[in-house]
Amino acid sequence: MQFKVPQFLEIEDKIFGPFTFKEFVYLAGGAGLCYILYKLLGLVLGAIPILAVAGLSAALTFYHPNGKPFIEMIESGIKFFGQSKLYIWKRHENKINKKEQEDKINELNKERLNQGKTRLSGSKLRDLAWSLDVLDLKK
Repeated sequence: MQFKVPQFLEIEDKIFGPFTFKEFVYLAGGAGLCYILYKLLGLVLGAIPILAVAGLSAALTFYHPNGKPFIEMIESGIKFFGQSKLYIWKRHENKINKKEQEDKINELNKERLNQGKTRLSGSKLRDLAWSLDVLDLKK
């Protein structure tokens, strides 16, 4: 027995032309609210609220930042500003033992001390001693 597996579950169906049901409700609701504001306030006083409602309605319908609906961004913003924020700083403990840390510090200090000095090999040291013996003026 074979069953058909539904695909594209995340894509909403286009019911009203190119709009989904939610998008149509946003447009129809925005248009209805704009009409009510026009009748109550007139064109002069109601221009700014009408433009604000129309802009919000258009953004809810057409604007999809990062492929997500704009209503999710508004919801996240309201949650962010509505919640109390608690910032906790936790000190990171080093996983290196203190003895290993001291050994590394000592090793670095030795390297710093030896950087300014030139090391003499056995043959160079012998040559230097011979030249000092030859040039010794007291003998």
